[in-house]
Amino acid sequence: MGAIARTAAATVGGVAAAGAAAFAYGSLIERNLFGIRHEVIPVLPPGAEPIRVLHLSDLHLAPWQRRKIEWVRSLAELEPDLVVDTGDNLGHIEANIAVEHALAPFAGIPGVYANGSNDYFGPSLKNPFRYFNGPSKTPRAHPDLDTERMESYFDDMLGWESLNNAALTTTVNGSRLEFFGTNDAHRGWDDLAVLPRLIDDMREHLADEDTRVDLSIGVTHAPYQRVLNSFVTNGAEVIFAGHTHGGQVRVPGMPALVANCDIPREQASGLSLWKHARSTAYLEVSAGLGTSIYAPVRFACRPEAVLVTLAPVDISYP
Repeated sequence: MGAIARTAAATVGGVAAAGAAAFAYGSLIERNLFGIRHEVIPVLPPGAEPIRVLHLSDLHLAPWQRRKIEWVRSLAELEPDLVVDTGDNLGHIEANIAVEHALAPFAGIPGVYANGSNDYFGPSLKNPFRYFNGPSKTPRAHPDLDTERMESYFDDMLGWESLNNAALTTTVNGSRLEFFGTNDAHRGWDDLAVLPRLIDDMREHLADEDTRVDLSIGVTHAPYQRVLNSFVTNGAEVIFAGHTHGGQVRVPGMPALVANCDIPREQASGLSLWKHARSTAYLEVSAGLGTSIYAPVRFACRPEAVLVTLAPVDISYP
């Protein structure tokens, strides 16, 4: 073997070894390195009491994922005032019991949720390289997960409220919050045509003596631009979303390689601003806590929950 051939073989071998090491790290270590991202958004009226919002997304829970389940349970120690769940909680056909155990400590804490497609359809084996060709296709299949059981648990046991093409108001820490949301836009289930009517009905039913709204919040699973634009048009000041997994496998220091929707890749996770029609909203996209059981790897993109403090605009920083 000549010198050039030996060098080429050594290079190929080195790349293969590095790839194997990265995959082992991403599948065995990083996907279980759960962390909490902290954000502060000054959007409440001056003098208002801050609101601690726990943003959960993309748990993709399977019954055997005990480490993740116990870590999610421990988040109750953060004492959130509100939970926002942006979907894809179920990651297996028998995941409901795992979701119920993981979220039980949040019973009685106000919460809202918007479903993702994996709250209806179980995971399937996919070619990950297809994500580079655009958002994944939606297979023609009938729902095979017990969505009704999950929603009943959220509604009846936790006391959370659905924002699947819905709008509602609630009061947290003395601030009147209005929410509107959509079902999963990745499946095309976002009913943006009906959303303005739902919002108008919600606002009309406020008590005549107290029609104030201190903050408008949009909630969706998949942050497609059409949904974000609609939210901003309808007055959202803060938007919560998930779905992207933050790209899941990233090159350190670079934007997400894929987002699995049409959001700009540099906004595929984290807190940013979304501008539309001369209006602007804070956009909070969670990188999520899980992965499909058929793609159990994360690299340079740790799983996360997010604690967002909604603060008064007169907040002072040290």
